Amino acid sequence: MQIHRRGQLLAEGYTDSEVRRKVRAGEIVVVRRGTYVAEGEVPRAPGERHALDVRAAVPRLASDAVVSHVSAAALHGLPLWGLALDRVHVTRQRIGGGRVEAHLHVHAAVLPPEDLAVVDGIAVTSPARTVVDLARRASFEVAVAVADAALFAKLITADDMDRAVGRAGHRPGVGASRRVARFADGAAESVGESRSRVLMRAAGLPTPELQRPIRTRLGVVRTDFAWPQQRLVGEFDGVVKYGSLRRPGQDAADVVVEEKRREDAIRDEGWRVTRWLWRELDPFDELAARLARLLS
Repeated sequence: MQIHRRGQLLAEGYTDSEVRRKVRAGEIVVVRRGTYVAEGEVPRAPGERHALDVRAAVPRLASDAVVSHVSAAALHGLPLWGLALDRVHVTRQRIGGGRVEAHLHVHAAVLPPEDLAVVDGIAVTSPARTVVDLARRASFEVAVAVADAALFAKLITADDMDRAVGRAGHRPGVGASRRVARFADGAAESVGESRSRVLMRAAGLPTPELQRPIRTRLGVVRTDFAWPQQRLVGEFDGVVKYGSLRRPGQDAADVVVEEKRREDAIRDEGWRVTRWLWRELDPFDELAARLARLLS
């Protein structure tokens, strides 16, 4: 994706009138004032759109500004479910002087070298620092989804997160980030699985094993959640999950049939299987009651 800036377009010979005409014609789309992309290159996914906003904002930022918080998460490719995307977040290397503007949130903090990284030439907070910053401010459920994803993608390790929590010292919310670090698990493969884990714990349900291997007639399969003592398997069904399971040449129906064969093979080994959808997570009461019955 190529970002076009007003100064660049003028240098190429376009006039302001021609730029405005291109915008009206839909040939280019305004990302931020003076920043444009071609009409067909505007991302639809909110996270990708926010990452585009960040890249458009960077040239106008102070030289010591480091992209941070939700904006760093977007550049690291982490999930942004439940996070506000209305402002670009940056941290400046100073003790005070943070401010909130219409489209920009400037934080002020000391960033040691261990908390710095570079993504596509842009200075950002490291994945571990980003997770900890979000965990200090976001809800437990939202923060766990980000932390799980960072661990799953191997952007961080549990030790990385612990060290980043330690470097946070006594900053507001560090206790919350410590709880997230203790609970996070890289075996969770989606936001839906992370949310399910958090809601199960809040409902007082037994802690499941994640990605437990089960030997079946189809070979070894891994399950989203398993309670071996009760011989129960739980599977979160998400649209993204089914898309990731699709192999070249397969359509959605093929994936559903294959999942049915997989589930039958698990049942043949004496396990019960229950599945749930994203919409069953909120409210969680009905699903919690079903799981409690199956686990009793």
